[in-house]
Amino acid sequence: MAFGKRVRTWFDGTWHDGDVPIMRAADHGSWQGSSVFDGARRFEGLTPDLDRHCARLNRSAEALMLKPTVSVDRMLELIAEGLEGFAPDDAIYIRPMYWGIHGSELGLVPSREETGFAICLEHVPMYGTDKTTTLTRTRFRRPVLEDAVCDAKAGCLYPNNARMLAEAQQKGFGNALVADAMGNVAESATSNVFMVKDGEVFTPIANGTFLSGITRARHIANLAADGQRVHETVLTFDDFRDADEVFLSGNLTKVTPVTAFDDRSYQVGPVTRRVREMYWDWARSAA
Repeated sequence: MAFGKRVRTWFDGTWHDGDVPIMRAADHGSWQGSSVFDGARRFEGLTPDLDRHCARLNRSAEALMLKPTVSVDRMLELIAEGLEGFAPDDAIYIRPMYWGIHGSELGLVPSREETGFAICLEHVPMYGTDKTTTLTRTRFRRPVLEDAVCDAKAGCLYPNNARMLAEAQQKGFGNALVADAMGNVAESATSNVFMVKDGEVFTPIANGTFLSGITRARHIANLAADGQRVHETVLTFDDFRDADEVFLSGNLTKVTPVTAFDDRSYQVGPVTRRVREMYWDWARSAA
């Protein structure tokens, strides 16, 4: 089922209108889960950090033992072609992806001889500036590199995220604040997380249990350029309960203010609003 309202798909050498089939029943990615993707955004005619998302896709493929077959420059060309099929002001979710086709003798290891590739463009509106969310705890944790391919944006990681999110929503919250293997805060079920205390900005240190996002890095750089250091450090759930502001950072929504963590309420504060403002200013200036 498509995520967006309208879909265009690049597959097998050409662009198709619609959500077309791309995998076969015996493809390694279908039954062994050897698939990676990345997500970028087009909004207001802008595609911020698109080259970085494409480059990360190729790194994710290598982490999952797949051979990346499309250069970043070629991906950028293809995406530009595909976007011409939408109205200039349409907000688009840009998702290039790879998957394994053949496997080893026992089926487990994907072959590097052939790799599936597709790009999915979906019309998905951006959240409005008034969109917020709430957080709660979940019993599920982020894995470590010894257990899972935490250094890749791999499809096989997302069922764990999904059960975190489902548990939180069953409890009446919008998202989950998730622990790493040590019991400290890693991120949310869907996005990286920041908190503000006494005007200082903090985010969990990238310890290999979660993907340190491209949008996360952009916020840190924008804040630094604005004279605001971000403390990347170990953070506990009590730290978040004691925070003045909390916001999520991810490609799909860029900045989502958090208004509650369990029974702790927050205002949408000045730092959160400034981070969003700086992101849009940077994206327009970089176009």
